[in-house]
Amino acid sequence: MKPTHPLPVHHSWPLYERARFFELGQLHRCETLDPIPDVVDVAARLAPGRVPIGQWECDLTDNNRLSWSDAVYDIFGIPRGAAVTRDESVAFYCEGSRAAMEKLRAYAIKHRRGFTLDVEIKPAQAPRRWMRLIAAPVCVDDSIVRLQGLKFLVPGSAGPEF
Repeated sequence: MKPTHPLPVHHSWPLYERARFFELGQLHRCETLDPIPDVVDVAARLAPGRVPIGQWECDLTDNNRLSWSDAVYDIFGIPRGAAVTRDESVAFYCEGSRAAMEKLRAYAIKHRRGFTLDVEIKPAQAPRRWMRLIAAPVCVDDSIVRLQGLKFLVPGSAGPEF
């Protein structure tokens, strides 16, 4: 049975509103994001002790190389630390969600905007579920060098294991 999502989120936002969505901090030469307590607190209040919150990066200067925290591997049902390409990770998105994500991603890169999107995914060895994706570009001078953000399961959409 396909999971339902009660109130899907889908919007783009300017980078000057970044603090409203999460605090990314200074991340030069870091493998993962700094802790983001506000978003972690919100997710924990929605489903205490049950919502894995993952941090991720996609390096646009290095062939879309991904860096994931352990929670992102868990969300996608992939062994922690496994080498995953962007093409492989995008294949876990259900078709409509993949199309929406790719459209917002391209818009974010072109117009220097962050975005928030609820996507339906089909993890490896797990049932379909909804995941909230929060992303923002990182700019160096006039270039966007990477996207980074958070991924976490939408409470109530992931079945009994989450």
